[in-house]
Amino acid sequence: MALLAGGVDLEHHTTDVDGTRIHYVTSGSGPAVLLLHGWPQTWYAWRRVAASLADYTVVMPDLRGFGNSAKPGSGYDAATMAADLRGLLSTLQLEDVTVVGHDWGAVFGCVLAASYPEVVSALGIVEMVLPGVGMLEEAMRPRADGQFLWHMGFQSVPDIPELLLRGNERPYLEWFFERYAYDPSTITAADLDEYVAALKRVGALRAGLAVYQAYFETAAQVASLADSPLAIPVTAYGGDASLGESTLTSVRVVAPGAQGGVIPRCGHWAPEERPEFVAEIVRELAARPDRPFESRL
Repeated sequence: MALLAGGVDLEHHTTDVDGTRIHYVTSGSGPAVLLLHGWPQTWYAWRRVAASLADYTVVMPDLRGFGNSAKPGSGYDAATMAADLRGLLSTLQLEDVTVVGHDWGAVFGCVLAASYPEVVSALGIVEMVLPGVGMLEEAMRPRADGQFLWHMGFQSVPDIPELLLRGNERPYLEWFFERYAYDPSTITAADLDEYVAALKRVGALRAGLAVYQAYFETAAQVASLADSPLAIPVTAYGGDASLGESTLTSVRVVAPGAQGGVIPRCGHWAPEERPEFVAEIVRELAARPDRPFESRL
């Protein structure tokens, strides 16, 4: 057992979900909250948010292929990731869960909410433009000075990225954490060590890249959600130094009633850059899911 700031206990667990080992971390007690990380991170991305949520049962899994979870050879599309998460919630006997995801975790959380509405009561999307609705695809188009999401295409190519990145994990990740942060000092050298070590685990680089190789499969799954819009409360926020209003705009394609906006003084790594703001998003969704989020932070 470890201890977060504020005296919040962390407990690490491992369980089998339909043959896939899933590692997850829990903290607090009270209404259930599921926090989902993205690439290239692990549950660790949520540690600062969890420290402010002692009065909630917070569940922070390492997604399939990440951290201490198993790294099978397939299953990195959103629907399979969502099935993993549904299995985890079943194992924990949790229902009426508030789900908040960052980056790819937001995509998987969205598909989880749409596919298993019996367990998800509210959804938060943080710093991600949903694939399959046209906006993210446009952001991948080449622009001058590399001002486009070039890594989305690069990392979707089979084999070559793994060949080029192996042995260069640290400078590669360091570029992203510095480039896409409002204040790069919020991701410390020790934090970078954590993510680099996770990416160097056997199979982790291959598995993380597999999320991108499944891009078009996931995009089709998300696009299909527009036919049956989400009816639960949804909030969506982008950092003002990163995706900004684009996050909410993309989410409204599949959840027309979504509320949200922009997180001030924030880049892409919102759970670590502005943990108090993100924790307040969680609180508003969990405590008053019928009311839009209005923050004074």
